[in-house]
Formats: sequence, structure tokens, C-alpha cells
Amino acid sequence: MPELPETETIARDLDRQVTGATIVKVGVPKPDVLREVGAIALRRRIMGTRIVHCWRRAKLVVLDLSSGDRLVVQPRFTGALLLDAGQLDQRERAYATVRLGLADGRTLLYRDIRRLGTVALMSPDRFTRYAAALGVEPLDRTFGPGELSAILRVSRQAVKKVLMDQRRIAGIGNIYANEALWRAGLDPSRAARGVTAAEARALHAALTAVLLESIDARGTSFRDYRDAHGNAGGFAERLAVYGRAGQPCPRCGTRLAGTHAIDGRSTVLCARCQH
Repeated sequence: MPELPETETIARDLDRQVTGATIVKVGVPKPDVLREVGAIALRRRIMGTRIVHCWRRAKLVVLDLSSGDRLVVQPRFTGALLLDAGQLDQRERAYATVRLGLADGRTLLYRDIRRLGTVALMSPDRFTRYAAALGVEPLDRTFGPGELSAILRVSRQAVKKVLMDQRRIAGIGNIYANEALWRAGLDPSRAARGVTAAEARALHAALTAVLLESIDARGTSFRDYRDAHGNAGGFAERLAVYGRAGQPCPRCGTRLAGTHAIDGRSTVLCARCQH
């Protein structure tokens, strides 16, 4: 599932490439991905509008339109926002669920193989209410080690589960929770409230570093994630633990353990390095 680095990469690409573009055609070949409005209302409200800004909130890609509406895309497992100027292969186009034709001849399409993601059109007030239910942004300047510690110390849940709770901290998923906890030397199953202030500082530093490094590498691709140009991200080769159960720990050489005991999600850790 695209997490913060992947959706940030897509949003930055689109902001550079389509800001100022006018939507002149709207196609919805698979309307089951739509939320908030149906296909007819979507066409009526966005046809002729101009894209004024593209940005990210949590794991969402948000397109601000000149009408004031916001097109909110949640890619989930197999979704991608792709800008097609004739370079995309037919497979990508075949899985398009929403197509936005731009005045310059390009097409912005939302491709979703399993159709588990969503495309929602929201008014500013509706988006404000929706976003208010999301947690803090981990890369926000106001979110420091003290703020992270405050979130952790009020929960009995596993620290990894708290990191992935979108109502508390927005944008972190399984990949980067695993990686940050390994870098900080913390056992993912530890009760969040038992994390000391010093450990919270280490975790905050690890989390910030891994997110920024992945953004710099344009995200992590295993199968379906692609940036707005259809290219894979490059961070997978730099993962220390995620997807590496049974392999040696990059830090101490101990065999990495894999488990699904925390919230049913794949967790990989080093029993020697992480306490």
C-alpha cells in the first residue's frame, strides 16, 4: 500500500506537471471507486475546472480545483495516479478507473487493478471535517520527540500499532513502521506507554530519517506502486528488515524473525537488536 513517501512523491510530481491544467474530459469506466459523489455529479462539478495545487495529506493525494472542490485519491494497495502523455503501456490504461482529459492533450488517470482505492470529490468544508479525523503529520515541524512521546505514553497497545494508527499519526504504514523501529532498536510488540523519553527521541529520529530517505528515493516499489510517470520507486533495495524475514540482520547478523502477531500484519524484527 502506498504510504507517506509514495503519496508524497506522486503529489509532488503532479504539482509540477499538472498545476494550471484545465480538465476538459471526464471518463469513469469503473465507478465503484467513487465516493461522496457519483459519476454524473463528478463530471458536472469538475468539467472545465483548473487544477490549482496537488498535495498530500496522510496517505491521500489531494487535487485542489479552481471551483473550490478537492479531488481526494486514496490509492491503497494497487492504485496509482498516472500522467499519460502517450508513454504508458496498454496494461496501465486497461485498469484505469477514472480518466481526466486535460486541455493540452494529456490524460491524468487513476489506475487500480484490484479497485480497493477510492476517488472522492469533496467541498472544502467536507474535506476539513474528513481531514480532522486524521492524526498529525510525522514530518511536520511541530511534531517533535516530545509530541511522539505524548502519543505513545497514553496507549497500552504495541508501539508498532500506535505508529500505524492513522487517527494518531498520519501516513505511516507497515513498511516504514518496521524500518523505523529497527533503526531505533525497539521491539515492535512493546507496549507504547513503556517507551521512555530517550527511546521516543531515537524513534522520532529514525522515523523522520527513513521517511525522508524514501521520499528522496521516490518510494518503495514491490509490484504495483508507480510514481506519476509510471516509474518504480528505488527504496526497496535499501530496506533493512521489511520483507527480509529469515535473512541476516544488517546490524548484527542475527537471523531476522517474522511474525503476524501484531494486528495481523507482517512484522520483521531482530530479536537481538530490538528490545
